[in-house]
Amino acid sequence: MFEISASVGIDLGTANSLVYVKGKGIVLREPSVVAINKVTDEVMAIGSEAQIMIGRTPDDILAVRPLKDGVISNFDLTEEMIRQFLFKVIGRTFWFKPRVMICIPAQITPVELRAIQEAGEQAGAKKVTTIEEPLAAAIGAGLLVEEPTGNMVIDIGGGTCDIAVISLGGIVCSESIRVAGNKFDSDIMTYIKREHHLTIGECTAENIKMTIGAAYSGARKLDMQVCGIDLITGKPSNLTIYTEEIVTALSASVSRIIECVRRVLDNTPPELSADILDRGIVLTGGGALLYGLDELIRRETGGIPTMIADDPLSCVAIGTGKALENAKNF
Repeated sequence: MFEISASVGIDLGTANSLVYVKGKGIVLREPSVVAINKVTDEVMAIGSEAQIMIGRTPDDILAVRPLKDGVISNFDLTEEMIRQFLFKVIGRTFWFKPRVMICIPAQITPVELRAIQEAGEQAGAKKVTTIEEPLAAAIGAGLLVEEPTGNMVIDIGGGTCDIAVISLGGIVCSESIRVAGNKFDSDIMTYIKREHHLTIGECTAENIKMTIGAAYSGARKLDMQVCGIDLITGKPSNLTIYTEEIVTALSASVSRIIECVRRVLDNTPPELSADILDRGIVLTGGGALLYGLDELIRRETGGIPTMIADDPLSCVAIGTGKALENAKNF
């Protein structure tokens, strides 16, 4: 039984959403997908049930992601998704509205921020507050963010890459670019379509990325069989794809992330730069799992130690939970 004054933290991601309940920990981990009937506008499924429908639905059912690049692209579906997640973790009918903390990208606009707050309120929250994703990621990764020393975190989610330097519990400098895991998948789909005249789906592209993908040439040498639709014959066809091809497909997006890291380092105060050189850079988020990305960042930053957090997929949600546990008057 949840306490009357339930406090809930939501890592509302473009690809996946995690929900943390104060005193309970992470209690829900679902894809940020909603399946709707295009004729009646009825919500058919949310989360994992909707995820398996992507690319497999009849014409009258559409599986969509209501968030794009870390912000709301469909307000009504985002509201309904948050409501259903709250129902799952608190109960189908909750007498006392929960207080909700939602993670947001570092460079979100005031309009985008208000949309997220309103979606939470309309979904049934008593009070909605927000926390910036790189700060939550740093807390979740175990960095001592309250100390007067510099900590650098790179949070690569599904829609955005947030890069920030944190000291004394706040963000000193940061940048957010809309290049992350979903863009990687799109890059792979585009490359295979262009070079091999084969159309593949999102799930296949993600599987390729995780199985044989790499951030730089020579990181590893693997291959795998891929099935898709041949654009010339219109029939299903198999293809062998190699790691070096995926490196080529991802090169532009990876380069943008590296350039952003350099800009943030250039804007970092000298005292904090020295701390980062000593403490290193921490990678969080699903995009951090791209093979060799940590090593590439180390090379491109002149040897700054770069490491992947212990649980990169959960860091933002864990950090949000810790912020909830320590929050006063919330």
